[in-house]
Amino acid sequence: MFPRRRFLQGIAALAGAPALALPLSGCVSAPGRAAPHVVVVGGGFGGATAARYLRLWSEGTVRVTLIERDARFVSCPLSNLVLGGSIGLDDLTRSYDRLRDDWGVTVVRDEVTAVDAAGRTVTTASGARFNYDRLVLSPGVDFIPGAIEGLSPGDERVPHAWKAGPQTALLRRQLVAMRAGGVYALHVPKAPYRCPPGPYERACVIADYLRHANPRAKVLVLDANPEIQSKKALFTAAFAEYKGLIEYRPNSDLRAVDGATRTAELEFERIAADVLNVLPPMRAGDLARRAGLPLINERWVDIDWLSYEARGVPGVHVLGDAVFAAPGMPKSGHMATQHARVAAAAILRLLAGEAPDPAPVVMNTCYSFVDARRVIHVASVHPFDPEKRQPVPVAGAGGVSAVASEAEGEIAWTWARNTWRDMLG
Repeated sequence: MFPRRRFLQGIAALAGAPALALPLSGCVSAPGRAAPHVVVVGGGFGGATAARYLRLWSEGTVRVTLIERDARFVSCPLSNLVLGGSIGLDDLTRSYDRLRDDWGVTVVRDEVTAVDAAGRTVTTASGARFNYDRLVLSPGVDFIPGAIEGLSPGDERVPHAWKAGPQTALLRRQLVAMRAGGVYALHVPKAPYRCPPGPYERACVIADYLRHANPRAKVLVLDANPEIQSKKALFTAAFAEYKGLIEYRPNSDLRAVDGATRTAELEFERIAADVLNVLPPMRAGDLARRAGLPLINERWVDIDWLSYEARGVPGVHVLGDAVFAAPGMPKSGHMATQHARVAAAAILRLLAGEAPDPAPVVMNTCYSFVDARRVIHVASVHPFDPEKRQPVPVAGAGGVSAVASEAEGEIAWTWARNTWRDMLG
């Protein structure tokens, strides 16, 4: 547990004021502020969790401002169920009110347009400027522009629906309207991408919907990878249950897309679909690039795994999908919440003049639906390896389901509701 007394002593020395008398509100830069101020950008799994735990573990002695462009949080995990029609987006939507009202986080609806790491300020689209002592960036992923000829992430004829929201509802409408016996084609990009099992879960859930609503239809999974990227044996078994409905094609490298005809041009063939769903290649959210953070392969942020600071950029901590993942570490919502806890603890120690925990441990659990009710999972544990200077998975510490089951479906919903409450209060 974080050493509270030493933290308060450090904060008091840093702020030059009694720690417990520090104000809990206010966000825009103001001279003479007493309390250390942490700005968190991005209200997803990583950012919201970091904001709450900074307030929880500092017992309200650190000011926290969360800047998020959307009015409400919408969970990407479980959003494939919206495509299958068993739930709606409202079931995945939560407000930031409790973070504000119960935890004293200042929630600002705005978009950060610039980061001045040297001056320790961020600027937003509305023109506001925020000073910070520590900055947490949780920008998620963005799509690589121009990666596939003819493909625009905003093209409603070829939706990605990989960020839960309007495109999720759009793809659902397209599936409902698909002609009898039509073809739904899903293209999976080369790894790494957000949520490794997500595309295969999507194929199963949509196949489950179609076998009742449009039984002569076909689900075509065009995977740029040589094999299924997560829970391979379990998804292979699930695909077998949809024999004649799901067709899986590995090594399907997508070259171009024609939105007008919903045609995918692969290396050796052209496929016309009634509903074409392409997940574009991904990279760290554009804010990471605008902030001048160090990127590996021009895609993912390079961080120090003890403090989660971007390498060479002191005071800027990066979480979640935007990070260049350690070996065996998935880009998942659960993992983002784990990053957030480690980073929050490190920030509080650094504010107190102490070094971060030298041996943090993170873990992951990921649930995937294979129909509207049955679920499979994978779990893993990742302690920090001091020699390799990064987390390394523990062999045998995780595992996967034996079979898909409705019991795991209930656990998956419990996981989701508990996680949303833990991050949003």
